[in-house]
Amino acid sequence: QVQLVESGGGLVQAGGSLRLSCAGSGRTLDSYVLGWFRQAPGKEREFAAAIRWSGGTTYYADSVKGRFTISRDNAKNTVYLQVNSLEPEDTAVYYCAAQRGWRVRTQAYEYDYWGQGTQVTVSS
Repeated sequence: QVQLVESGGGLVQAGGSLRLSCAGSGRTLDSYVLGWFRQAPGKEREFAAAIRWSGGTTYYADSVKGRFTISRDNAKNTVYLQVNSLEPEDTAVYYCAAQRGWRVRTQAYEYDYWGQGTQVTVSS
């Protein structure tokens, strides 16, 4: 079992930045891919970014490329999502998820463990 706990969300003005954190526990993440998804009211959960824990290779959705940066701290077993140049359309609950294996997947149903989510609200 992997437990994931997100933090760092909040209310920010358009153009602002936040750094979201996701602390993992329960087992080593070496054989996992860690992803960030987001879900806006009335919309499906969508993929934002992912990082292969071993090696650190990163992947991004086109909608966030250039504005979001995913990274990890091995010592802290924590993955981060730096979100810059925020827009009102980025308002959503942001979820951290873990997927067993090496192939990065972008569909929510393919992830095995989920955190509780952290709310990001961007005001115009």
